[in-house]
Amino acid sequence: MDKLVVKKSLGLNGEIRISGAKNAVLPIVCAGILTAETLNLTNVPHLKDIDTLGELLRLMGIDVSLNNGNMLITANKVTSLMAPYELVKQMRASILVLGPLLGRFGEAIVSLPGGCAIGARPVDVHLKGLEQMGAHIEIENGYIKAKVDRLKGARIIMDVVTVTGTENLLMAAVLADGVTVLENCAREPEVVDLANCLVKMGAQIEGIGSDTLTITGVDKLHGATHAIIADRIEAGTYAVAAVMTQGDLTLTNVRPDVMGAVIEKLRLAGANVIVGDTTLQVIMHKRALAVDITTQPYPGFPTDMQAQFMALNCIADGTSVMSENIFENRYMHVPELCRMGADISVDGNIAVVKGCDSLTGANVMATDLRASASLVLAGLVASSSTTVDRVYHLDRGYESMEDKLGKVGANIKRITY
Repeated sequence: MDKLVVKKSLGLNGEIRISGAKNAVLPIVCAGILTAETLNLTNVPHLKDIDTLGELLRLMGIDVSLNNGNMLITANKVTSLMAPYELVKQMRASILVLGPLLGRFGEAIVSLPGGCAIGARPVDVHLKGLEQMGAHIEIENGYIKAKVDRLKGARIIMDVVTVTGTENLLMAAVLADGVTVLENCAREPEVVDLANCLVKMGAQIEGIGSDTLTITGVDKLHGATHAIIADRIEAGTYAVAAVMTQGDLTLTNVRPDVMGAVIEKLRLAGANVIVGDTTLQVIMHKRALAVDITTQPYPGFPTDMQAQFMALNCIADGTSVMSENIFENRYMHVPELCRMGADISVDGNIAVVKGCDSLTGANVMATDLRASASLVLAGLVASSSTTVDRVYHLDRGYESMEDKLGKVGANIKRITY
């Protein structure tokens, strides 16, 4: 078990290189199941979630290697079509093997997913869509058992906007017989990145980036080389760190064009944000102003940035109202921030945050990935030392956070016990 000890670190200054996006690489790794040829991925971050997914694919007989940001996936000798509970429970994204397995092999046995406890996130949309494409699906002993001779093209209108649902059905459809039309699709940049990779592999997809995808199934896909897009959530997290510590950070290897909602809120908080083609400089030399937040599907404000902005609002000038509309249980960081002196009241999906002059250090516990990031940010501005426990959550989605922050002036260290 590891923990992070964070001490007050005002005026962070320097450059931070942003890693590849966790939420893009996970479905794209699963796309490697769709071909017997090698999928070569670059700009891959070294994260716990990626290690877990690699272990899952190896259990299926798939060759997976990761070296210095380059990942090779070769699924030419698949020996198992099962994703066991022992691994799927660690990471909800494991459900993304369902569509590719069913699309290429006509069979899949996948445990119902686990992962962060931030909401129910049911897989009904995935299963309903696959059934419309002709799959026979049963839920038995906690496993999804799916079979089909070959998936058939269909018109599928998803009941809710779901990122993993869109990705699973998209990967299933690329090898289906006929044309599949997916409506009410998620438009997140990570979905777009998956679609672009699939096209490089020979898929025929129209409407990429819109809420309607039209997929003409092909007989087989081939190998390809694809660079994973930059992680907009990691970039947003470090941008918030610059604002909270009244620093000057330049983020490199970023995609500012997909960060519009976050950049707008940074500027409303009082930051000077300078946008380049692949850089983002955030300059702040005064106390932040409180900003209201309403989470929405892309291109709205991302739920994955809600906790970080709550940490900012805890020390901002004024009162903010935050509305979480994506996950029903995503305020688990609130009690931990309150242990540090924050003034937060929650009623359903609404949190009211009254800015304090300062926070105090405390022993706090990470409850999920983004919650852990918010506690580290709070620790950077707290008057005394903060210890963040259970940082394995953090390691699921942030590559070497303590190293990156340490290089720009943060007093932060990891302790293994």
